Amino acid sequence: MKKHIVNEATGISYTLVGDYYIPDLKLPETENKPIGIWGRKRLAYLKEHKKFLFNQLVLSWKLNSHLAEINEQATEMLDRLTEQMANAEGVTEKLKEENQMLWVARMNNIRNRAEEIVNAELIYS
Repeated sequence: MKKHIVNEATGISYTLVGDYYIPDLKLPETENKPIGIWGRKRLAYLKEHKKFLFNQLVLSWKLNSHLAEINEQATEMLDRLTEQMANAEGVTEKLKEENQMLWVARMNNIRNRAEEIVNAELIYS
């Protein structure tokens, strides 16, 4: 028996292992980027509510890059929104020096609102 054969109809090559021919399949190269918290939230949402899109991304080997991109966009959006809201509401370093507890409370409020916007615009859409 030949060690390697190629199926002319499909173009797939096979290697003889023991008594069986095993297809020589290779996975495509993918980038290994971290997906972060926003990517994990998006993953959970896709699995639960957008099963078709999730399966499409998995089968096309684009899931990890999609999640990494969402994570990057969400992080940038959160930082930008937090900064813009803090400036608009007058939450500055001067306030931090004068009344730390008020500054912390207002920044937590701003961050929570910014997270809700990011969730609505990027993660759960």
